[in-house]
Amino acid sequence: MAKFDRLSVYQAMLGAGLVPLFYSSDVAEAKSVAAACAEGGAPVLEFTNRGEKALGVFAEVVNASSKLIVGVGSVLDAPTAALFIAHGANFIVGPVFNPEVARLCNRRKIAYLPGCGSASEISTAEEYGVEIAKVFPGESVGGPGFIKAVLGPMPWSRLMPTGGVEATQASIREWIKAGAACVGLGSNLVRKDWLAAKDYGAVRDCAKQCLAWVSEARAK
Repeated sequence: MAKFDRLSVYQAMLGAGLVPLFYSSDVAEAKSVAAACAEGGAPVLEFTNRGEKALGVFAEVVNASSKLIVGVGSVLDAPTAALFIAHGANFIVGPVFNPEVARLCNRRKIAYLPGCGSASEISTAEEYGVEIAKVFPGESVGGPGFIKAVLGPMPWSRLMPTGGVEATQASIREWIKAGAACVGLGSNLVRKDWLAAKDYGAVRDCAKQCLAWVSEARAK
């Protein structure tokens, strides 16, 4: 069962403007990354469903995280979403929009952020109750310009680009200034070389810096 209600999840995402995401098949590593993100000030974390051990590792991360809002990504269908919700997922993220997942999440009051690559997909997702649509793959569908173009006729939309967002001031500023409600950061934040060196302090510091860049971009 989710530890955090849906409104709290949305408020945390929109307030911070950053959603770190990663996958690891190693429980200790996953817990360390989660702790590093939390220490860096990130209130939410997306653990992606990318491997055979994903569910077990995810459950361990959820149980070890008292204040961090942990959700699951790369969810394509309702049965998978239900399985992770039963193991404590506070939100569901997918690379595509699935109406059955939307219905399930609405029934359980779980935040659902589906992947959308067009204004039509975003609008359809919103009809099913989606509050924040994941723009994916962010760079491939048009980059920051796509965000700005969609918000012209649909200013009520809240969009989270993932894929193409870099852990740099220039990249984060460009996405936020285009109108992104928040940004998803994966391998550019949780870097493989840092994991190999067990340098979780670098992950913490990068998360902290990215959050600061989001705040700066919003303020100017």
